[in-house]
Amino acid sequence: MPAPCVLVTRPEPEAGDWARQLGLRGLRAEALPLIEIAAPRAGLQHLSQTPWRALMFVSGNAVQHFAGTPDARACLSLARCWAPGPGTARALMAAGVPAERIDTPPAEAGQFDSEHLWPLVQAQIRPGDLVLIVRGLDAPADPTAAVPPEQAGRGSGREWLSQRIAEAGGRVSHHVAYERRPPSHGSDRRERALAAAGDGTVWLFSSSEAVRNLQHWLPQADWQQARALVTHPRIAEAAARAGFGQVLATRPTLEDVAASIESLA
Repeated sequence: MPAPCVLVTRPEPEAGDWARQLGLRGLRAEALPLIEIAAPRAGLQHLSQTPWRALMFVSGNAVQHFAGTPDARACLSLARCWAPGPGTARALMAAGVPAERIDTPPAEAGQFDSEHLWPLVQAQIRPGDLVLIVRGLDAPADPTAAVPPEQAGRGSGREWLSQRIAEAGGRVSHHVAYERRPPSHGSDRRERALAAAGDGTVWLFSSSEAVRNLQHWLPQADWQQARALVTHPRIAEAAARAGFGQVLATRPTLEDVAASIESLA
């Protein structure tokens, strides 16, 4: 029995790249982005004048949208750079940061997230040290909906990590490098997504936001016959709340994702 088709919900160009990489492994995969990355934001000059102990990037997109100006390069040339996973670390090296100045969980880590990053970097922080978290801003799936005050201006920054830094005596600032928002899809994509609710397709989610965007896009869809493959426990919770009948977890590496898909054959 062949492995099921997979819908990759990452933003482009990552979704297309993951679909191609899975295809090279003999798997059927399609890109169906459920998050769109908007144009980078400006305003980095003041950042280059601050003596940062470390820069923490929440994703490869955060690196790419931050690293394109001389002011950003000045920051990258001086501070330690923290990456929650290998994709972010690769983006930092592509931006010219030497591997010896990048802190990231080892390849064999159970997860790639802030919780697994912190034990590796906490000894760097002394009272008064400044840490910059470079992140995206999550636009609401429904732009007409009111945003709760406690979420206003809050994006995909790592609140948990900010708390640990503060407890160690450090101070945290946030820089919004880009905006994440729901994409616009045509009727053909809508029909494909609705069919995938019950035809055995596996939805690959690497973000809880992608699950929420799918719910808003197709509010009447019934996901009880659908299968989700997720790369973090928090995403598993989001998929279960959305009504996915089967939620499977995997480590977020391409090799682990491919092996998990093959096991569903």
